[in-house]
Amino acid sequence: MNSVVRVNHPLIDHHLCVVRDAQTKPSEFRSAIGRLAMFLGVRATEDLQTEPVTIRTPLADAPSHRLAVQIGIVPILRAGLGMVDPLMVLLPDSQVWHLGLYRNEETAEPISYYDRLPPGGAPDVALILDPMLATGGSIELAVHRLRLWGVKDIRVVSIIASQPGIDRIAKLGPDVKVFVAAIDPILDERSYIVPGLGDAGDRIFDTPRV
Repeated sequence: MNSVVRVNHPLIDHHLCVVRDAQTKPSEFRSAIGRLAMFLGVRATEDLQTEPVTIRTPLADAPSHRLAVQIGIVPILRAGLGMVDPLMVLLPDSQVWHLGLYRNEETAEPISYYDRLPPGGAPDVALILDPMLATGGSIELAVHRLRLWGVKDIRVVSIIASQPGIDRIAKLGPDVKVFVAAIDPILDERSYIVPGLGDAGDRIFDTPRV
């Protein structure tokens, strides 16, 4: 599998149109983010390890398969919270661990303010959720933290990424895979993705930019 996967689907294109539109209402924006997260989540988990089992249906035994790995969902606060529920629908037995990061507006580099990952007990696979992969700094910091925790298979699920951010994450190594719906070419002087969709957290939670 390539380290960066741009997931293509006509419905992804449709919902990207919704989230990019500055006129989209917060409720519609949240719904579209959720649908995009589910599309990306399906692709990001398509090669998870399973084990064969035999179950009893109302009529007969049936050979089947079930997941054989422990999954950790790691939303980057706060915007990543808008992607959690769709992933929990797909992976109801997964654990959810939060990392709080915010961007220094002068340097555009991330600062950690919340980290409750426990010592030991790391999942086999971690899915980092963040709608926007801009500079890549927050994702890079999260990847280093998850490696320190002991995670060997790290997958980043983002709605829109910038090419500079993708280039930065691609240097982290083959254990980090990125799944995105769109890759935009540049960052502006504030390190916002262009054309992007604005501030995902503000639009998900309907909070004004201050």
